[in-house]
Amino acid sequence: MDIIPCLQAFGEVDVLISGIQADIILPFDIKYRLHGLSFIFGKSGGVDIWKTFMSSTVRQVIREINSVPVENYDLIINDFEPITAWACHTKDIPCIGLSHQIGVMHPSAPKPEETDMMGKFIMKNYAPVSYAYGFHFKEYHSSIYTPVIRKAIREIEPTNNGHYTVYLPSYDDAHLIKHLTKFVDVQWDVFSKHNSKPFRYKNVKIQPINSDLFIKSMASSSGVLCGAGFETPAEALYLGKKILAIPMKNQYEQHLNAAALIDLGVPVIKSLKKKYEYDIELWLNSDKVVQVNYPNNTMQIIETLVNRHK
Repeated sequence: MDIIPCLQAFGEVDVLISGIQADIILPFDIKYRLHGLSFIFGKSGGVDIWKTFMSSTVRQVIREINSVPVENYDLIINDFEPITAWACHTKDIPCIGLSHQIGVMHPSAPKPEETDMMGKFIMKNYAPVSYAYGFHFKEYHSSIYTPVIRKAIREIEPTNNGHYTVYLPSYDDAHLIKHLTKFVDVQWDVFSKHNSKPFRYKNVKIQPINSDLFIKSMASSSGVLCGAGFETPAEALYLGKKILAIPMKNQYEQHLNAAALIDLGVPVIKSLKKKYEYDIELWLNSDKVVQVNYPNNTMQIIETLVNRHK
């Protein structure tokens, strides 16, 4: 949302997106829209490995890699996107990696105690690049920048209306309702990718994903219960909200994020199960907020990269 306008200040920009799990509509012209590779979320807290494997065929991926005319561009900037990364790799064309995944995989960044060897292999080989720059919750290295916080988040004034905002896309609505209704004195504002119509059950409000409504809910919340992704925890931290994170099963990147969140002092639980209800209760009763400093330096980062690699 914020990086593309910065790039447009330096030249003509063509946008390529791939994957079938996108939840947000981009306000830009999309020149290339490819099937690519996507991790498919399950309904009980993790990635559905079988559906992920079945969603992409090797033949289709190879065809898309060969179809992208990367040789026609002066600069390729890649946000952990496999098709252009492998197109550049096979045609020996420089590819500039600029992504959160690069940040979490950096040797200086925190790592979980248990190493997922398959997940690590996938992360290292999913989108190979020639030059690597990353984003993370902290500047763990000179090539790692603090998160890009979108304009809509920077401009909103945080308040506290007493509810808790929930974004756990790897859990279905029934699973969330089952566990969240146990905390009867809490109002839960859940944003769901599993339902297209809003409804309420007891103290849980379920509504489809909507970027504007989500921002307003998060900014006016008492806290945010979310997966161990990157954008949502980073934005919640920026807004001064307390966070409880649940990393997605079978998703190594989220476990890397969880290690970094723990390093910051953010509480993390393994799953939304009965044995973690006490931890959730502790978090609800806690006033601890992690302080961060995320300056608006996106333009300086893009200017540095363009001038360095043009």
